[in-house]
Amino acid sequence: MERIQAYHGPPLRFMEFCGGHTHAIMRYGIRNLMSPNVELLSGPGCPVCVSATADLDRAIALAGVPGVILCTFGDMIRVPGSRASLQEAKARGADVRIVYSALDAVEIARKNPTRQVVMLGVGFETTAPTVAASVLQAAKEGLDNFFVLSLHKLTSPATRAVLDSGELRLDGIIGPGHVTTIIGENAWQFLPEEYGLPCAISGFEPLDILQAIARLVEMAANGQPAVHNVYARSVTAEGNQTALNMMYRVFQVEAADWRGLGVVPNSGLGFRDEYARFDAGRAFSLEVAAPLEHKGCRCGDVLRGAIVPTQCPLFAKTCNPTRPVGPCMVSAEGACAAYYQYWEQET
Repeated sequence: MERIQAYHGPPLRFMEFCGGHTHAIMRYGIRNLMSPNVELLSGPGCPVCVSATADLDRAIALAGVPGVILCTFGDMIRVPGSRASLQEAKARGADVRIVYSALDAVEIARKNPTRQVVMLGVGFETTAPTVAASVLQAAKEGLDNFFVLSLHKLTSPATRAVLDSGELRLDGIIGPGHVTTIIGENAWQFLPEEYGLPCAISGFEPLDILQAIARLVEMAANGQPAVHNVYARSVTAEGNQTALNMMYRVFQVEAADWRGLGVVPNSGLGFRDEYARFDAGRAFSLEVAAPLEHKGCRCGDVLRGAIVPTQCPLFAKTCNPTRPVGPCMVSAEGACAAYYQYWEQET
């Protein structure tokens, strides 16, 4: 902390990619511990938040198909689509069920052989291998009533998209700890090699984050960008090859639509042909109306780091955790939810 507060050089701006880091930073008042010349920005590291409205609308439409059981992780159920949320669809009679694991959805398919069970696959590289495992289990058992709507996203291409946009001047990246446990420290080498930016991979305890920021300040001040792993108790250079192999056995890289970033090449995961029979996007023919974005909601700008949540005109007024307008106020990893809960103690 002393190294951070002692910095009085040119202003430095660091972005934490992970929404879990944003909540930890807000909860522990870490922004208040910074030198006046060190600024922290939140990035697009909330998988629920970056799911595009059009994709949410498809999920809600799927929930309305007769005979379908739609399974989802808890955060997704309250995210507003164009005209409703999964929670509202459930209130109207759709069979929407919250699960803790994609394998729970496989169990539901096993127990309901006459129903079609769709798992809403949302998450980064941390979650995608578990969903891939559920597909492999369904294939092993010959379940023909289990499907996945894959909205999975990849972190590195999104980081590139933020940097390539030219919208922000960044001096370093706090690397996401859980994601990097899977993809490995080496996955971030492109930051110093191609962009001349330092990266410090952090865990989620206050000391982890402060150590990461201190290393970023040191590397940026000395003009020696590199990847530094502060989370070595979990992250290795190569990552979890078992998980990656499982993920890429089922899925292949393709373009994906991100809230706030638009369509980003090579940033999503779609089904390989060998497992296409489990792809809900191919199995169900749906007519979904063009998406409608909520007026005034600046969740996309928050996800890019272009503004902080308090600069959105709806923040804590029209939009709050009880009646969220945008997904950034819903998710446990959303920046707006973090600011709403912890902003007063930060200021």
